Amino acid sequence: MIAAAEAAIDASAKDDQERARNRARLYAPPKGYGRPATAGERPARTGMSLDEVQAMMASVAAEDAQLNGGRNG
Repeated sequence: MIAAAEAAIDASAKDDQERARNRARLYAPPKGYGRPATAGERPARTGMSLDEVQAMMASVAAEDAQLNGGRNG
């Protein structure tokens, strides 16, 4: 789909410079993506805590046991 969009944009461009500007806008990363951290700033927390992981594993094991009806393998 990007190739079709690029072809349509290229067809509507008046010159090579406009094509280059359009292509740069098309393939530019989203605004705010990859913003460098400032000095002393901690990165945003991602992932799960150990307690959250253990709770998720327990719920998955319980669901698995329920679906398998106590069967193993």
